[in-house]
Amino acid sequence: MKEFNKKIVLEDGEEYYGYGFGSNKEAICEIVFNTSMVGYQEIVSDPSYTYQMVVMTYPLIGNYGITDDDYETKQPTIGGMIVREYNDHPSNFRYTKTLSEYLEENNIPGISGIDTRKLTRSIREKGSRKVILTDIKTSKQKALKKLQEYEMPTDAVAKVSCKKRWYSRTANQKYNIVAVDCGIKLNIVRSLNKRGCNVTVVPFNTTAKQIEELKPDGIFLSNGPGNPEDVTEVIKLVKQLRGKYPIFGICLGHQMISLAYGAKTYKLKFGHRGGNHPVLNLETDKIEITSQNHSYAVDENSLKKTKLKVTHKNILDNTVEGVECREDKIFSVQYHPESSPGPQDSSYLFDKFINIIEKNNNEPK
Repeated sequence: MKEFNKKIVLEDGEEYYGYGFGSNKEAICEIVFNTSMVGYQEIVSDPSYTYQMVVMTYPLIGNYGITDDDYETKQPTIGGMIVREYNDHPSNFRYTKTLSEYLEENNIPGISGIDTRKLTRSIREKGSRKVILTDIKTSKQKALKKLQEYEMPTDAVAKVSCKKRWYSRTANQKYNIVAVDCGIKLNIVRSLNKRGCNVTVVPFNTTAKQIEELKPDGIFLSNGPGNPEDVTEVIKLVKQLRGKYPIFGICLGHQMISLAYGAKTYKLKFGHRGGNHPVLNLETDKIEITSQNHSYAVDENSLKKTKLKVTHKNILDNTVEGVECREDKIFSVQYHPESSPGPQDSSYLFDKFINIIEKNNNEPK
């Protein structure tokens, strides 16, 4: 049997041995798990996983490689990958490199051979916590000391947001959208382009005045990593622009909209991550199978004191999955309609955004 060369140690002392792939570096992150059966390329390139190490519950990872068309960002910032079985010989006519090659290129470590069922159960029971991926020779005492001394960063959005604005234009353009980048996924931009929108992506700390100078038809607030309360710039932006333009938020954008209206957020025990979360649309009474990736949720009781109305609820744990204020032409969802988990259960949300923009543009000024 091949000898283990890597291990992970959790801050409570749990230890798991395995085999390294990708980058050989040591890393300390928050450990989380994802229940998706496919889509590891989209997961590893999703900016929302900044400073997190992801346990894949589906046992076989790497079997279809990495393709050039499926990235969610050009520069991945995920902390690391933890898998049961890693396949380094993909079978896919579209693949251009292996997952290990992609991780190595971007200095991201991975470990395989882990009992991911046991590890996932531990995260569910004890919650997300700090983890170190290190060499097999690192003593447990040394690993725990490093974990104890390490403070998780709070600058995740600043790390992943673009540093200057960029554009994604489309043929037969109808509307101009300004997308506030807190870690935006490229498929969101593609979803807007598909509906006739030219998209201007701007940094998270762009001012309301700078956005108004771009003369948008609508504003989009993106997904992203970390605690929504840390992103005070965007919360302030929502307060200044709500009611002036149609606004649509996804994931972190949903949380920041809620905070801007006076609601509160809280951290979930282990978060929601995967493409199989059932969500009830309270307006249509239909259930959507959704894709999710977040650690925080909006407190429902605190919403009662705001102008926001709850539109969607998670069937598994009854958390808030969507809010809206029709008066201010603003709405948001906690999940990812661009990820096609249903596969098209939630794509109507982009159409709803376009309809609000069209109606707003036709109103007498």
